[in-house]
Amino acid sequence: MDRLDQRYLLGEMMPDSYRLEDKLYREMIRKSNKSVIEKIHQIEDEKKDYREYIESWVHEIKMPITSIALTCENRRRSNVEEFRTIGLENQKIENYVDMALYYARSDEVYKDYLISETDLQEVVYEVLAKNQGYLIQNQVQAEVDCPDLVYTDKKWIAFILNQMILNSIKYRGDTPMLKFYTIKQEQGVLLALEDNGTGIGESELARIFEKGFTGSNGRSHERATGMGLYLCRKLCQKLGIEVWAESIIGKGTRMILDFPISSYLSKL
Repeated sequence: MDRLDQRYLLGEMMPDSYRLEDKLYREMIRKSNKSVIEKIHQIEDEKKDYREYIESWVHEIKMPITSIALTCENRRRSNVEEFRTIGLENQKIENYVDMALYYARSDEVYKDYLISETDLQEVVYEVLAKNQGYLIQNQVQAEVDCPDLVYTDKKWIAFILNQMILNSIKYRGDTPMLKFYTIKQEQGVLLALEDNGTGIGESELARIFEKGFTGSNGRSHERATGMGLYLCRKLCQKLGIEVWAESIIGKGTRMILDFPISSYLSKL
């Protein structure tokens, strides 16, 4: 038992015995194990089918979302305020749809993972541009100083930053400001997102990455799900990136991503 990684396979490892009683017990255990394995395979197949359905649904629903966005953008140029509002709400829908897609894929990052040299400044600008209307609506200013390059997956990092930006806007202060900057270290590169929002209490700071945790700030916002930062940490763990937060209540929060330098890549 101590040497087995998957202990439900015990029946397959039990030696034969000349005693009839031993043989009967061995056969009972093997049948029990077989039932467990079949159940595991059934659950895995159901989970795979559900994940594939979610991914398919997301790709299908992105088409009307894109169509609505294009329509609103064309009408916005004609100064039609109603279409500007629809566009902002449509952007929120797209963000929630993206969260569903990345959550479905989070257990199998390796199937959709491409490491390449990534310009963090470029990624930050792309995410800010995506949320331009939301930033303008809430009068949020942004400063970007991220000259350092890292090796990671650009698409997944963009999603993580997008979730962090949405959080900063949701819990903004009176004159909201976002600052993005990198710090180059011997063992890697730190990417920081700093805001001057409401901040997080010390007693809650250690729990903000837990699934479903909303905290006192989240409870004041009806649409807070507690899934954004949980998903960020889960993806960071898959990508080999450290993530943590520093905050002072009433003064703001700083989210930090630590991109380690691979010894293999550094030799190359």
